[in-house]
Amino acid sequence: MKSKNNKNHDIIDDDLYEEIEEEELHELVKEEQRKAIERSKNKEQSTKRPFPKWMFWVIAVAMTFNILAFFPQIISIPAIDFLQTSSTLSQNKDIQTYKEAVVVVETDDGRGTGFSITQQGKILTNEHVVEGYDSVVISFPELGLYEAEVIESYPEIDMAVLQTKNEEDVPYLTIDDQYQVSQDEGIRFIGNPLFFNGIANEGNIAGTVLLDNWDKEVVMIQAPVYRGNSGSPIINQAGDVVGVIFATLDHESKGKVGLYVPISYFTEL
Repeated sequence: MKSKNNKNHDIIDDDLYEEIEEEELHELVKEEQRKAIERSKNKEQSTKRPFPKWMFWVIAVAMTFNILAFFPQIISIPAIDFLQTSSTLSQNKDIQTYKEAVVVVETDDGRGTGFSITQQGKILTNEHVVEGYDSVVISFPELGLYEAEVIESYPEIDMAVLQTKNEEDVPYLTIDDQYQVSQDEGIRFIGNPLFFNGIANEGNIAGTVLLDNWDKEVVMIQAPVYRGNSGSPIINQAGDVVGVIFATLDHESKGKVGLYVPISYFTEL
């Protein structure tokens, strides 16, 4: 869904919910492999000669190009860069601990991100991720799948609260609702962008902006935010959650930025 900012006429994409299933990519790869095997068999039968090794390389290259033809829809060079950044950040023990509390939120329509804010499994995510559902499936990286009920919804700030149906304690993140936004301050976030899970990344605060139909300003970040990052926690240098990613914005002066809702808007409600 897209709308315009009243002042700058910037374009906002507030739907970072991943609608493409990971199985689709796997099916594409399998299909190309099947076609390659079938072509090689047909070629061998028609020539009645040993199949030349160089032809295998031709087929392999063709398969690669066929698969990569789909990649502009789901991944880009900057997206590859964030995997390298995530790999580096994930060596940090604090990041490893944070990731244990970040979950995949699954519905029949797709998936997004959420994170636990209590030991009893209360999950915070975007309202648009679970819109229209009374219950969803969430997945912890270490603990596995749980059913979760949507117990609170705040569409005015695009947040929702889920409660897992579990009998054991779960990892959780602490929040800082007294945090004051500081220009250019470094932040980190963890989510499930594109086809990946538990991707840690970083960026800088780029200022605040008042969006159309919003009563309060939201915060802009210069960071690699993609589909699937809906509901990702913004973590400050102290290790506390200060916001929740919900959208991207094509800003007239700052270019493409991510947007997050300050966590204080949630605690105020």
